[in-house]
Amino acid sequence: MPEITILGWFHTIIAIIALLAGFYTLARYKIITLGHKSGVVYLLCTFIAAATALMIYNQGGFGPAHILAVLTLLALFAGYLVTKISFLSKISDYFQAFCFSGTLLFHMIPAITDGLLRLPVDDPYLKSFHDPLLKKFYLLFLVLFVIGYIAQVFWLRKRNSQV
Repeated sequence: MPEITILGWFHTIIAIIALLAGFYTLARYKIITLGHKSGVVYLLCTFIAAATALMIYNQGGFGPAHILAVLTLLALFAGYLVTKISFLSKISDYFQAFCFSGTLLFHMIPAITDGLLRLPVDDPYLKSFHDPLLKKFYLLFLVLFVIGYIAQVFWLRKRNSQV
């Protein structure tokens, strides 16, 4: 792995703040929205992390991390926009939860990849992007996302039926 640049450090620190805010928001409020300060921190830091990821080319060109950054930006935009379109109001909470929670999944994939390929510094856990352990982590994150989203749907239905 190449050395981390100043931009890389900035990106990493912002992404870590985003992850902490995102997991805190989910644990505390069950969903990520702009209605909670921690949700705003998460979404803003996620936007910055995705934007800066598009400026990092340490693997020689546009790659999977860039695709995840584009997907993250699209999910942020779609999750925000759906609440502004009146005829989508019945699904907006569910779609926004899907989009904003999906950005956590998009964070975790490069986070685990970069972390395991860089740490510990002297002898990283993994030597290659093709290590089967990475695929197991990716699958685990996908399963956790699906379970988490299903839980959010049930929570949103319960909340919406009480209103």
